[in-house]
Amino acid sequence: MENKIYLDNAATTKTRPEVVEAMLPYFTEKFGNPSSIYEFASQNRKAVDEAREIIAKSLGADISEIYFTAGGTESDNWALKETFDAYASKGNHIITSKIEHHAILHTCEYLEKHGCEVTYVDVDENGVIKLDQLKKAIRPTTILISVMFANNEIGTIQPIKEIGEIAKQHNILFHTDAVQAYGQLPIDVNELGIDMLSASAHKLHGPKGIGFLYIRKGAKLHSLIHGGAQERQRRAGTENVPGIVGFGKAVEIAMATMEDRKKKEIYLRDKLMKRVLAEIPYVRVNGDRSRRLPNNVNFSFQFIEGESLLIMLDMNNICASSGSACTSGSLDPSHVLLAIGLPHEIAHGSLRLTLGDEKTDADIDTVLEVLPQIVQRLREMSPLFNQEKGGQKYV
Repeated sequence: MENKIYLDNAATTKTRPEVVEAMLPYFTEKFGNPSSIYEFASQNRKAVDEAREIIAKSLGADISEIYFTAGGTESDNWALKETFDAYASKGNHIITSKIEHHAILHTCEYLEKHGCEVTYVDVDENGVIKLDQLKKAIRPTTILISVMFANNEIGTIQPIKEIGEIAKQHNILFHTDAVQAYGQLPIDVNELGIDMLSASAHKLHGPKGIGFLYIRKGAKLHSLIHGGAQERQRRAGTENVPGIVGFGKAVEIAMATMEDRKKKEIYLRDKLMKRVLAEIPYVRVNGDRSRRLPNNVNFSFQFIEGESLLIMLDMNNICASSGSACTSGSLDPSHVLLAIGLPHEIAHGSLRLTLGDEKTDADIDTVLEVLPQIVQRLREMSPLFNQEKGGQKYV
């Protein structure tokens, strides 16, 4: 990664050295199974409980409400599938938004094939869920509202407290996918009225392959994975002790550094947005300008393809991502960008830059030097751009 400018921290983050250091003993000398009864293994049980306590404290939750999983995707699946199963006697209706991560949307599609009715609520042009539409979608059979805390593509932060209040008024469980927000924003599950919350370690400089689901006491979720009595008989499988220890350490650091990181990332984020809008024509910022994740910037450039933009940035040692799904073999643009009202041809030209705490002014200056040149070069090859003479910059 020498000389690379990594701006894809929404995809994954570098594991902090302090996290790796905390994990290493649990691969070698402290390798015991925490479910065993002898002293050697009980040390690992203690390490798991200490990490659980760190995470619970970060959310204002009780230690008994944190359940470790293999990551955010498993947590999302568990929340949706097992709510549907456990509350079948009450109803079969789930409400979510059109811009959720595929871990939610694909799970909803699966549940629809098994008798679940799902309402996908619209968002506005900034990606904020329409609360009036959410309220109207509620039925006597509604058992769950699942809305992400902040969007992984455009960074928009949802009105989580308001959604929690709506859910509570109607005695409906409220789940939020907080994979992008946890460690970036302060979250108090009691203050916000959250009943279930998904998170993943590798989004906040922790290891891959470990996440958690917060489940409020009283929510009667069944097990998603069977075969053992781990996690208080709710999630079977030998605990990933190194991963859990690393997660706890990553959370400890994230909470201690949150305010300083937030200030730095907002400064660099706003610098990027301001300069790109001023220096490159036919570009817009996607997502809410201020109510967004501190480290997220998402642009759409007219007359170019996001995939070509990513390739040329990579050739200049800049790692980024696009809202366009072209790189996954699909010709369809991002469902998020379509949901906020962008036409296909503009949604295809998207670029997501997500900052990390190691990024500097010099890194952003390099991006601002390279990006306009790449955009201009790609547009010069575009017949649509050559037809557009004297057009207006759009924002």
